[in-house]
Amino acid sequence: MIGNYIKTSGRNLMHNKLFSSINIVGLAISMSVGLLLIAFMLDLYSYDKFNKNGERIYRITNVTTSNNGQNSKMATTSIKAGKLIREKVTGTEEVAILRNDFSLDAKVGDNILPIKGFWAEPSLFRIFTFPMLEGNPDTALKNPYSIVLTETAAKKLFGNESALGKTIRSDTLSYRVTGVMKDVPFFSHIKFEALVSFSTAEQINKGDADFEAWTNMSSNYVYLLMQENADMASMQSQLNAIAKEENLADKSTEIQLELLPLYKIVVGEDLGSMAPMGPHIPPVVLWILGGLALVVILSACLNYTILTIARAMRRFKEIGLRKAIGAGKGQVRQQFLTEAVIISLAALLLSFFIFLLLRPQLIDMAPEMQHLVKLELSPVMVAAFIVFSVVVGVIAGFLPALFFSKISAINALRNVSSVKVFRHLSLRRALVVIQYTLTLIFITATAIGYVQYKNILAFDLGFKTENILNINMQGNKSEGFLHELGEIPEVTALSRSMIVTSVGNAWGSFMKYKDSRDSAMVLTNYVDENYLPLHQYQLVAGGNFMARPTTAEAAREVIVNQQVLKRFNMDPDNPGKAIGKEITLIQPPDFSEQRKMTIVGVIKDFHYGKVQDLIEPVAFQFWTPEDRAIVNAKIRSTDMPATMARIKSVWKKIDPVHPFQAEFYDEAIENAYSELSAMVKIIGFLSFLAISIASMGLFGMVAFTTETRLKEISIRKVLGAGSGRLIYLLSRGFLVLLSISALIALPVTYLFIENFVLTRFPYHTPVHATELFVGLLVVLLVAFIMIGSQTIKAAKSNPTEVLKSE
Repeated sequence: MIGNYIKTSGRNLMHNKLFSSINIVGLAISMSVGLLLIAFMLDLYSYDKFNKNGERIYRITNVTTSNNGQNSKMATTSIKAGKLIREKVTGTEEVAILRNDFSLDAKVGDNILPIKGFWAEPSLFRIFTFPMLEGNPDTALKNPYSIVLTETAAKKLFGNESALGKTIRSDTLSYRVTGVMKDVPFFSHIKFEALVSFSTAEQINKGDADFEAWTNMSSNYVYLLMQENADMASMQSQLNAIAKEENLADKSTEIQLELLPLYKIVVGEDLGSMAPMGPHIPPVVLWILGGLALVVILSACLNYTILTIARAMRRFKEIGLRKAIGAGKGQVRQQFLTEAVIISLAALLLSFFIFLLLRPQLIDMAPEMQHLVKLELSPVMVAAFIVFSVVVGVIAGFLPALFFSKISAINALRNVSSVKVFRHLSLRRALVVIQYTLTLIFITATAIGYVQYKNILAFDLGFKTENILNINMQGNKSEGFLHELGEIPEVTALSRSMIVTSVGNAWGSFMKYKDSRDSAMVLTNYVDENYLPLHQYQLVAGGNFMARPTTAEAAREVIVNQQVLKRFNMDPDNPGKAIGKEITLIQPPDFSEQRKMTIVGVIKDFHYGKVQDLIEPVAFQFWTPEDRAIVNAKIRSTDMPATMARIKSVWKKIDPVHPFQAEFYDEAIENAYSELSAMVKIIGFLSFLAISIASMGLFGMVAFTTETRLKEISIRKVLGAGSGRLIYLLSRGFLVLLSISALIALPVTYLFIENFVLTRFPYHTPVHATELFVGLLVVLLVAFIMIGSQTIKAAKSNPTEVLKSE
């Protein structure tokens, strides 16, 4: 029976080459999107699966609540939390503390090479599956000044010689290589070149009372390996007890500890942190991508359904004969489902080649993609592709199978158009409306998204960014570099800051005014006296920094924005009255240091964060040499490559080891919205596919309709109807359906974009009519080409050739 189904399906497909080709190509194009999504999701859910005990590994998450009720979740936690968990919590097999601020300019002979990694405890090797090639994993990270290198890092430093037992020197310290491990797998959320014993960090920070403070959580991670069948509720209650006890000592901030499974780190809740660990993607992004891919696949399935039902009259005799000789509804359904699955499997072969063509394009779409996924084939992925193809075939063939199975042998010659969904719409027409409604939603959303993205890049941030090059000093002193840059004529102005704002970077302090119990988080940047004029910030009261302190403790001046005045009711309508007032700043990273500051200037509100963030209170403090330095260089040049070459040569003088790290401000802003850019590109690409698939379906429908109405057309021509009249008669029905689709799609798209998407962007520009109707015009243009190519051909046919046998 199955062989008969396959043989009959093959004959039917070969007999209707045009419709089979349209279905196969349409399904292949849409299925290639599904294959990309499957590969993408399989890669994401492959993270950390190489760990033998992955199901039992958890990371501690910090939930911080300030005294004004502000909550924030962080992937980092304190060293003290890790040590208390090891001492007091039952149910854990191993606890490992990881600290991420290790970097080293490694000196080996005459070579100086930068190495980055973590300070780690020996228990890390007992929690994670990081195989050791040389050395003992139990003791390699035990003693101070011990370092474990990855295989690649060892070869980079020592070539083909064994690294075990060798010494790596820096300017002040020496480290002994106690182990060489295999390279960290690509699908690990922890990436490093070296691990240094945590006892080394403890010795280096022996005199720092804040190193192990409960509130010092900016750079530390705590991982747990649970015992078999551990009681997670009991574990959480023990963590709550630790937090409750420690919070009693610090009333300004309340910290709670939560358990996060290893497999929910990469695909899971977004955890804001001053020290992010590895790649991350929110589940909502996968849902959005999955929904978009599903719409495109359904469009191709609708094509199959529409064309199959449109050709119903040609299959009615076949169905009637089958039922007359005893075929039941089940056999008819199986016949049409088999036919759909065969088409889907044929489409899979073509879609696989499209997948191979699109794979590098997706990986290169955003810089983060190259470090996030590989999309390489595996047996699991191939099996998933085949299962996906069968599922698509079943979905595509479901309605035709259901439709034909319900037709009785007696009524097998009745017209399919008698099947009604609504009062005036046949099933086929309803499906066309659904398909084009989805297509119009896609293309209209793309047009709106593209315009909004361009408006974001051109948004007035409240300061100037044109031709400003931000250069990361990477720990080097900036004075000599500034002097050298000042000698370059094309460099017209220079300043220093701790971070680059408006691109997602953030540094914060808590601020108090008169009421010591009332504090608010204030976004902070440390800048020098040249920063405001170089970026053309607008002062609404007061002036620039007057003092030139050389240490952070000596800095007592602060410049705030208007939001600070509103937050603390400092008469925001009269900003001049805020000048000279004293506020208290509670400084990071552990928020234990309180410093009295005097307001010397008020600047106009600007966008410290991204455009989707509300404008918040901001405070500028004076940059001192102990702060991290970003040099901001204003450049005016007619030969930018030559100017950049001169700047790089200056950098090589002060730092021949580290590569030059610099980015123009405008480029940094564009990169900050790379996720949004990638989403617009993806939706645009899917829109193109959707309209292509819908157009192929429309072409098939028009070809079939004109073929079935050739006699009517010939009779009308004999009776005197002109070509224009015939084109109107043939295309009128399709244009009515497109109009109905437009009436549904445009309001739905507008309401969805305005009420759900753009609400994330409080400063967005309104949606204009041109953005809404551009998609409709594109669809209409393509539809006219599809309809016109067939109707003109039919209108010009010779009536004598068509009617000669009548």
